[in-house]
Amino acid sequence: MVILSKPAIEQFSCIRNKQAATLFPPLIPLVDLSKPDSRQQIIKACEEFGFFKVINHGVPMDFISRLESEATKFFSLPLSEKEKTGQPKPYGYGNKRIGPNGDVGWVEYLLLTTNQDPNLLGTENPESFRIALDNYMAAVKKMACEILEMIADGLKIQPRNVLSKLMMDEQSDSVFRLNHYPPCPEVVQSLNGTSSNVIGFGEHTDPQIISVLRSNNTSGLQISLRDGTWISVPPDQYSFFINVGDSLQVMTNGRFKSVKHRVLANSVKSRLSMIYFCGPPLSEKIAPLPSLMRGDQQSLYKEFTWFEYKKSAYSSRLADNRLMHFEKIVAS
Repeated sequence: MVILSKPAIEQFSCIRNKQAATLFPPLIPLVDLSKPDSRQQIIKACEEFGFFKVINHGVPMDFISRLESEATKFFSLPLSEKEKTGQPKPYGYGNKRIGPNGDVGWVEYLLLTTNQDPNLLGTENPESFRIALDNYMAAVKKMACEILEMIADGLKIQPRNVLSKLMMDEQSDSVFRLNHYPPCPEVVQSLNGTSSNVIGFGEHTDPQIISVLRSNNTSGLQISLRDGTWISVPPDQYSFFINVGDSLQVMTNGRFKSVKHRVLANSVKSRLSMIYFCGPPLSEKIAPLPSLMRGDQQSLYKEFTWFEYKKSAYSSRLADNRLMHFEKIVAS
């Protein structure tokens, strides 16, 4: 795991604890995928939060626990072994540094593409890890496609695979990320006695269509409400959380909003999260879907390819408003 010397804590950003802001937080939207009204619940959650939790998701718990076990073994290896793992940058193993533009966090990670075999040299049992990854990603991809088709149904878009086909494409630029946040016992105290949490992963939105997140039973994830208030997401190791990404915000012409989120380091327990980022092919053009435009409604965004947006996002800081560069000036 990541071992940091005590002075190194000063490299990391902190968030002051504000109990009043989260005293009575709204409930995170819950969607039971087995219920007939789930598509309406998904649409409402995407409009109001850009985020929701799903149960009865169809992903076998055995697939989840096996990959978590393999990931735990991996992150327990010596740093020299973990650094043997990966693909050409930005893929592979990393720690502390998030991207090339100066963002840091109390985290180590393994970032992989989903359309090619990962280089798992350095792991204790590469074949066991690869099988666990393949089984988990296949099941999560199926569930994500089901959710995207429910979104199309709820928005009355035809064909209903208009979104899911982007994931199913052989050239889909989806990526998979394992994040490990070691316990961070250091708590920064201000002069007035207020404590602050160390940032594990700084605030950001995801650039893809949707993201499918699962974590162990450790707190830390927070999402930002529309009024800028941050609320903590109660951990649930048996469920999945879905984030609306920037691309889906554009495709719905702003009807859905990509959710800003962050992770705070836990002072006692390690946090392990597994995120499937559902991305389109690099050449795919991203623009508001014509079937969602009504009357003389104008597009809020310039058309761009996923490659163009990905390149722009990768050259920005985590907290930047990446869509700002692609917004149109619409006359009132």
